[in-house]
Amino acid sequence: METLTKILFFLFYQIMAVELSTSINIKEPRWDQSTFEGRAKHFFTVTDPRNILLSNEQLESAHKIITDYRKGVVSPGLSEDELWRAKYIFDSAFHPDTGEKMILIGRMSAQVPMNMTITGCMMTFYKTTPAVVMWQWINQSFNAIVNYTNRSGDAPLTVSQLGTAYVSATTGAVATALGLNALTKHVSPLFGRFVPFAAVAAANCINIPLMRQRELKHGIPITDENDNRLGESTQAAQQAISQVVVSRILMASPGMAIPPFLMNHLEKKAFLRKFPWMSAPIQVGLVGFCLVFATPLCCALFPQKSSMSVSRLEPELQEKIRASHPGVERVFFNKGL
Repeated sequence: METLTKILFFLFYQIMAVELSTSINIKEPRWDQSTFEGRAKHFFTVTDPRNILLSNEQLESAHKIITDYRKGVVSPGLSEDELWRAKYIFDSAFHPDTGEKMILIGRMSAQVPMNMTITGCMMTFYKTTPAVVMWQWINQSFNAIVNYTNRSGDAPLTVSQLGTAYVSATTGAVATALGLNALTKHVSPLFGRFVPFAAVAAANCINIPLMRQRELKHGIPITDENDNRLGESTQAAQQAISQVVVSRILMASPGMAIPPFLMNHLEKKAFLRKFPWMSAPIQVGLVGFCLVFATPLCCALFPQKSSMSVSRLEPELQEKIRASHPGVERVFFNKGL
């Protein structure tokens, strides 16, 4: 019996000691990205707020595991689950095109805590002009950082381009908010609560295209299905940016549309009449609850590795691809976030 136990233990040890295969495709997400469910699972992991608490040592460890694995070197004792965990830590902190470590508050894992705080305050302090200006400015400053951090492609933006996008989006958001506030003075107070959402939607339509204007002018990298670079396309950039604008507006919708109804009801109750200072934290909490689900689900609306038919590209790019890669019918690109 003792001999059998030793044999089983030896076999178990040998099995556990088998080196992890180097054939796992970590260039792609763990789940099938052709389905909404697979993309949702992927983005629930990417936007996990706990990732912003990771130390530099943990980020560098994940970076080393993934970099080594891509070279065919497997860390001793590494399991498949540990590999995927390292990949998602790596993806949460390093830009997919440039490889640079992203600004902390610009990472997708910071979206929920940052947006719940800013959005909750925008929706609480929306009645006075100074409050509107301040919170719209803070929101657009944050959006500018997020849009720059999660841009598509590997071409840098100039200071002039960044400044133009930032000033234009902030001006557009503030002007929209103040204009709508003036129009809602003679209607139900409930409508006034939706002014921040209208301002945010308008600002997204301004901020994202301007922040990514270089992509619209010069194009973003496009590849075949095997990641062979085929050129840069402005048509692909237009599709990528329009998808991001739609996702961002829908991402903000639940957190800015549901809490106003609830707060309009709660503020008539005795509790908030007695403790009005609780209005802000309650609203921030409601927005946060909505964003925990809205952020990953709206990111999942469109595939991160988007694609389009070669026939929809610029004519000169179509000719170049058909001459050098005659079998390619679709091209792929990172749409950004």
